Amino acid sequence: MDAKERYEKERNDGKQQRLLAILDAAESEFIRRGIEKTTMQHIADAANIGIATLFRYFPKKEKLIVAVATKLLQPIHDAFMATAQLPLSCLDKLEQLFDYLIAEHNRASAKFMVDFDSYAAHSQEPVEDMETFVALHRRISLHFAAIVQSGIEDRSIRQDLQIKETLTTIMNTFGHFSRQLSLQNNILLFESDLESRPQLLILKGMFLDYVKNP
Repeated sequence: MDAKERYEKERNDGKQQRLLAILDAAESEFIRRGIEKTTMQHIADAANIGIATLFRYFPKKEKLIVAVATKLLQPIHDAFMATAQLPLSCLDKLEQLFDYLIAEHNRASAKFMVDFDSYAAHSQEPVEDMETFVALHRRISLHFAAIVQSGIEDRSIRQDLQIKETLTTIMNTFGHFSRQLSLQNNILLFESDLESRPQLLILKGMFLDYVKNP
């Protein structure tokens, strides 16, 4: 590698590190203040960069919001992809996914994703760069479709069910409930001192018992 190539590599590495620092700072600020109340200046200060530098990376706050959401969706994609490839029955794969969601539900990032869903749903115009987030979400759906197909083939799931519709509904319901529990300090519950994990374990058991082939 000559001097010019080395310089370009160091320059690109520096840009990537700064980009990751911006995304981490934005995630932290969005979680702490909420998406609507967080300004680009808040994020620049948290990332220890000038506001002009931040705008060179992200000309609009909206682009940064979607970039953070996509970053946080990536581990979920990786978990679904890895689970789909395991040499397990469909029922066991579902249990793996439930366990992953239970382990992840109380992270601060879950609160951001709830806020992001609301932000995107209430946006007056199509959210810019949303296609990147949607494309990653579709890949998650494809991995889950492979898990569903395995349930049709290995017969670990009740054959009297509409398997695709049932498993999709169950996973959506579990994910939604898990996210809402991450906000339990801010919403009204029947028992405010009831911890999240036992509730999720009960729901997991109910769903698995319902779909498993006896």
